[in-house]
Amino acid sequence: MHWKRIIVTTLLMTVAALILFGFLHIEQLPPNQSTPTDSMNADDITGLHPTVEKNMNELIEKTSDIGISIIITDDYRSKEEQDKLYAQGRTTEGQIVTQVQGGESMHNYGLAIDFALEPEPGNVIWDMEYDGNKNGESDWMEVVDIAKELGFEWGGDWPGFKDYPHLEMHID
Repeated sequence: MHWKRIIVTTLLMTVAALILFGFLHIEQLPPNQSTPTDSMNADDITGLHPTVEKNMNELIEKTSDIGISIIITDDYRSKEEQDKLYAQGRTTEGQIVTQVQGGESMHNYGLAIDFALEPEPGNVIWDMEYDGNKNGESDWMEVVDIAKELGFEWGGDWPGFKDYPHLEMHID
């Protein structure tokens, strides 16, 4: 029995470390947050909302201006793509990467993006401590601060579960 407890504890600590360091992305809506199904139908959306796209491009430009290169690792995704991601680690091979099914993700409504740092072309990192522009501040948090100024909400601010690469907008 003791060895079972050790294995379970080790597995839980490994998953927690993967989430903490950004190697495991588990998307989840923040508490009391519903999908925008009342005003939008995910089946009718084929890309980012124009405001999200505009602000995403502005985010890329503003971060570049201060010596931080970012890459958008995910933006709009269809309900079918979301369901495939949800199946991963459950009914198909691979790691679990999301907690929400198609229609429950802000990505399905063109209202969310995920980002990573790209310190040099082809080198993508999710290091929240990295200071590539050498100003004594975390590049990751500088990106987050700019994103918030542009109206994005950051998944790292969610109580409980944290989704550090995730940025989303709530459009009226």
